[in-house]
Amino acid sequence: MPHTARPAVIQLEGLGLTYPGPPPVTALHPCDLLIEHGEFVSIVGPSGSGKSSLLNVLGLLDNPTRGAYRLDGVDTSTVGDHQRAALRGRHIGFVFQSFHLLPHRTAQENVELALVYRRTPRRERRDRAARVLARVGLAHRAHALPTHLSGGERQRVAVARALVGEPSLLLCDEPTGNLDSETATSILDLLDQLHGDGMTVLVITHDKDVARRGQRVITIRDGVLSEGRTLLAGGPC
Repeated sequence: MPHTARPAVIQLEGLGLTYPGPPPVTALHPCDLLIEHGEFVSIVGPSGSGKSSLLNVLGLLDNPTRGAYRLDGVDTSTVGDHQRAALRGRHIGFVFQSFHLLPHRTAQENVELALVYRRTPRRERRDRAARVLARVGLAHRAHALPTHLSGGERQRVAVARALVGEPSLLLCDEPTGNLDSETATSILDLLDQLHGDGMTVLVITHDKDVARRGQRVITIRDGVLSEGRTLLAGGPC
């Protein structure tokens, strides 16, 4: 049988986002972007550059107002809200600046919660949570409450929760924003390790030192994406 090429994790074609006014505000100028499986891509820009708007579109939280977004080959503009939520749950693991852990649940229980809405059997939830906690170096802290964990440990729990659903994409929004420099380095090292294991990683950040960890660094400014000397969206960057 002929080999079928695997679709890109992210494919944007003329994608743009304008918020209705008055007056209308263009948050993202039309752009094309391709992110293949196994890449580590950083998107860097200052406050107000459009990073949050881009994150919301890529995370299937907001709909673009023009163009197309294909996630693992699925045209997200053709699906309804329920299907979008299902796509988001199956294909994207989110890591945020704030850890968003439930304080009265153990590390393992916080990770398991990511599988509850998939109706994963309890034993399988427990086994998968234990595996990903070991993968991020926290097997020995599985039964600790978030209030008893350091900032770096809490972020590792958040990474484990993002990984437990076996997503195609790890989408990280300022993942080191609440951490000191030494702890931030350890989290970036973990992302490097996950990337080395084959995970597709996309980090959105304002920190150029964080962005340099990516194989590719894309800049966003005034809603315009650019990569190196190749302009990915019209207008100056």
